[in-house]
Amino acid sequence: MRPFASAPPRRPTSSSPTSTTSLSLLLALVLLLVGGLALGLPDRAGAGVVADSLISQGRPATSSSVEDSTFGPEKAFDGNSTTRWASAEGVDPQWLRVDLGPSATVSRVKLVWEVAYAKEYRVEISSDGTTWTRLATETAGNGGTDDWTGLTGTGRYLRVYGTVRGTPYGYSLYTVEVYGTTSTTPPPGGAFTVVAAGDIAAQCTASSSSCAHPRTAALAQRIAPSFYLTMGDNQYDDALLSDFRAYYDKTWGVFKAKTRPVPGNHETYDPAGPLAGYKAYFGAVAYPQGKPYYSYDQGNWHFVALDSNSFDDPAQIQWLKDDLARNTKGCVAAYFHHPLYSSGGHGNDPVSRPVWRILYAAKADLVLNGHDHHYERFAPQDPDGRATADGMVEIVGGMGGAEPYDIETVQPNSQKRISGTYGVLKLDLTDTTFTWQYVGTDDQVKDSAPTYTCH
Repeated sequence: MRPFASAPPRRPTSSSPTSTTSLSLLLALVLLLVGGLALGLPDRAGAGVVADSLISQGRPATSSSVEDSTFGPEKAFDGNSTTRWASAEGVDPQWLRVDLGPSATVSRVKLVWEVAYAKEYRVEISSDGTTWTRLATETAGNGGTDDWTGLTGTGRYLRVYGTVRGTPYGYSLYTVEVYGTTSTTPPPGGAFTVVAAGDIAAQCTASSSSCAHPRTAALAQRIAPSFYLTMGDNQYDDALLSDFRAYYDKTWGVFKAKTRPVPGNHETYDPAGPLAGYKAYFGAVAYPQGKPYYSYDQGNWHFVALDSNSFDDPAQIQWLKDDLARNTKGCVAAYFHHPLYSSGGHGNDPVSRPVWRILYAAKADLVLNGHDHHYERFAPQDPDGRATADGMVEIVGGMGGAEPYDIETVQPNSQKRISGTYGVLKLDLTDTTFTWQYVGTDDQVKDSAPTYTCH
């Protein structure tokens, strides 16, 4: 913290009226000049604070890491001056980000540091979470309170990006207060966020410390996306309606109305009939077109939700071809349970190859799967597994709550694999690009993907 103080004027060496008048005029000119300069630069001192509203409190937040789950990113925006976000120790850089809503104009950012402060950091704003504009820069921080005023920036996301720690620890902020105005106008570029996971609700509840799906659901809610999608095996073991009500409904079911699910193989094991409990529980959410496969649009994206249990059904295959032929959106994502490529226990599943060929011919961009209980991302590839710039990016995201599987045989084009860490995919999409993070239930970002441009 740098206190705002001004030195008293030097006592004149002569008591003559001329000396006093000249000095007074000189001081007035200096003060006027300093005031003019202050108007043109961001200020940390708190002088001239713009009376805009606090727009960050309670907003969804993410961070590059956390020290542990008690120091999550949301703590810096909860309005409580005794709670705080803390990053992992001893690692640069680190960042803390808040989603301000569709669009915000920011005039002031107030930071209250804990002992673990940043010596050097930037305050940045972005409309899409990918391209950042700098609002303020600190190169000689000393902790305490930094109050940046006189800022001018517009976007959806604001972040504090620490590059040099002031202590051997990490970065820690009691509060981040962002002031300005918000708009209900959709963000530039049609940016939106989606949370995705597969293989979710084991037959357990939050009363068991080993039960993971309550934690992944809480994480998914903290991210507060535009909607959620699931990649099958939503409920274990036989996906009975009674089990959906007893387990899934208590966690991921809280946001069922905003969820776009697909079935997995476990949904076919119901003694009442394949997908019986799944259909009874989700209803029109999972059957908006009367079938367990459907499509919808968001922004410039076309989403195709498929039932990979019945890829041998000619009706579904013909529907898929017709649906893609009608599509007018510039980006295409498909999701279903069984992955064509996987380094996990189930491995590659050729049942998906014909669907991959249809999607590839339609220049689809992204494929999301579950089935294997791990996280994995692949470089763009074609249906035959050849790396190519015009290929589709596949993600396996089967760590929603079911027991983890080991990585077994690493497949060509596999770029990152994580097993044993529960979490969700946080997909950030714009009209022309997509990227994502794999976020663990401890709020730490376990993997960050490149930004891809839609075909």
